[in-house]
Amino acid sequence: SSRNIARAKRHLRIRRHISGTATCPRLNVFRSLGNIYAQVIDDVAGTTLVAASSLDKDLNLSYGGNVAAAKAVGEAVAKKAIAKGIDTVVFGRGGS
Repeated sequence: SSRNIARAKRHLRIRRHISGTATCPRLNVFRSLGNIYAQVIDDVAGTTLVAASSLDKDLNLSYGGNVAAAKAVGEAVAKKAIAKGIDTVVFGRGGS
């Protein structure tokens, strides 16, 4: 549909300008209907440095699609990133 084509174009336009490096990686957030996922990505090396999701057992969430789950996932990915020495990220909007 034209809506999906417009979203794909917007995604490519945004990703052309936003890229993560080892010193300032890209934070990617994906929200599905029932869960939320966050990754810190080094686009130069093509690797995921840190990841967290509402499905992680250590977060112990009953439902992963609400604001409390998003807060818990954000705090978890931040703690993991700081532990790896990552203190700044660029937010990759993803084109949604």
